[in-house]
Amino acid sequence: MLLIGYDLGSSSVKASLVDSKTKKVLAMAQYPEREMPIDAPKENWAEQHPNDWWANIKKVTNLLFEKTEENKSDVVAIGIAYQMHGLVTLTQENEPARPAIIWCDSRAVEVGNKAFKEIGEEKCLESLLNSPGNFTASKLKWIQENEPEVYKTIKKIMLPGDFIAYKFTGKHTTTNTGLSEGIFWDFKKEELSQTIMNHYGFEADLIPEIVPVFANQGQITREMAAEFGFNPNAVVSYRAGDQPNNAFSLSVLKPGEIAATGGTSGVVYGVVDQLKYDPENRVNTFAHINHTEEVRRLGVLLCINGTGSAYAWLRNNLAADKDYFELETLASSVEVGANGLSFLPFGNGAERMLQNKIIGAQFDGLQFTKHKLAHMVRACLEGIAFSFVYGIKCMAELGLSPSVIKVGSDNMFQSKIFATTIATLTNAEIQVKETNGAVGAAIGAGYGAGEIVSLEEAFIEENIIKTYQADSSKLEAYTKAYDKWLTSLEIKLK
Repeated sequence: MLLIGYDLGSSSVKASLVDSKTKKVLAMAQYPEREMPIDAPKENWAEQHPNDWWANIKKVTNLLFEKTEENKSDVVAIGIAYQMHGLVTLTQENEPARPAIIWCDSRAVEVGNKAFKEIGEEKCLESLLNSPGNFTASKLKWIQENEPEVYKTIKKIMLPGDFIAYKFTGKHTTTNTGLSEGIFWDFKKEELSQTIMNHYGFEADLIPEIVPVFANQGQITREMAAEFGFNPNAVVSYRAGDQPNNAFSLSVLKPGEIAATGGTSGVVYGVVDQLKYDPENRVNTFAHINHTEEVRRLGVLLCINGTGSAYAWLRNNLAADKDYFELETLASSVEVGANGLSFLPFGNGAERMLQNKIIGAQFDGLQFTKHKLAHMVRACLEGIAFSFVYGIKCMAELGLSPSVIKVGSDNMFQSKIFATTIATLTNAEIQVKETNGAVGAAIGAGYGAGEIVSLEEAFIEENIIKTYQADSSKLEAYTKAYDKWLTSLEIKLK
């Protein structure tokens, strides 16, 4: 039998096909090859249309099966990973009421800040583990206040993965992990937060039925079975936001384990078993994929919006004729510290670890007489890495200090400069594993559907393909460059 996993990002949709018995990856595909467009009707807004995601799910499925001789009719379980914090609104006709407001949209920052003060900071942190911030609940409140005619048409709200599950099954469902990432979840009571619902004035029936992360969340409809060619008894049996799913893909399930990714946004994600929160709201705490009321497993998440998006901006605007491997070679010709050039990568909206401030990106110390493209590329890679280091120092205050960081093989951790910078400044080994979010989603689907007996069975093989170690010989140079970068950041934050 076959398991299929989808990873719906803001730049592309990835799909993986996995054999349920051997756990062998049979095929992988991605669509589109170039990034999906993000619409910005106003400054600091970011929208995508849910129907475009669904169209790309169909296209990536066809691409996937072009790469294998396996039969679509053998697909029995579907797993969905998705970009977190987005807001999808459905009308009575089950059509999107408006484009989705996605994760890097900053319009609801003030809505969340206001609610944080009005509800009470201590009350929010103790029950929600977060400020309402710029998350899904606050985005819905923004629609209620600024687009009242649209709000009146909304029948159900969903996260991006909930929408894809709905399209397959025809059922409106969500998960506790999903509600927690939207700041709808009360961790003290382990239920939908009445504090948020009442404060924002939301009707209870806007929230879909809550289903387990690993479970039969719904059988696909006859129409979808016919259109996709899947087994008519196939079920959606796993769903999680991309970062909890990335951690799951890397077998990060136990307290103290840490995962990271360097996609469009960058994330460091650590698992704890206590209700921990950051009083300064630089990092966030959500329900991990294996969190239950009886066995707490919480994910502490550090997010850096300007990661792959920053590097892609540099390439597209300054080096469009070069691929990323050529840029790595170019940057390697320059010493650590890029000859005094620093780069702040915070040009993709409000940054949570900077307390939702929008400070913009910038090169600092640029000299026309001594800096060339190679210096700019190196400064960009180091600047993004320094952002990770800065965030890891914030996480240390919550008791998470990594000795090992597990990462996937399909993101910025392919860059030796980027990874070695982080490893050296944190003194942590970085393990690169041969997996991705779509593979993790497929494995999760297998477990949720009963095709895989246990999570331990799912991750028998570690598949470590590379490790990065701290470069002690260059620690002084890295520290000097980081301190200069930190000074630039502190000036911007004043």
